[in-house]
Amino acid sequence: MAGVPRVVVHPPSPTGGRRVRVDGVILGVAYGEADLREFLRRAGLSDADDMDLETSPLIEWRGGGPEAW
Repeated sequence: MAGVPRVVVHPPSPTGGRRVRVDGVILGVAYGEADLREFLRRAGLSDADDMDLETSPLIEWRGGGPEAW
């Protein structure tokens, strides 16, 4: 399905952190940008360190953008 984001960052949980899914698989809970970039690297995105997390078409942010953790 073209145009469907590979990465979904779910809304912040009441206890902190955001669940991260890649291609429908939950990779874990990210507590900040560094955690998210590590999940992206583990998912095989070699440019994760240089990726603009806010504007990347691969990432769907739910419940706030990269400033909300």
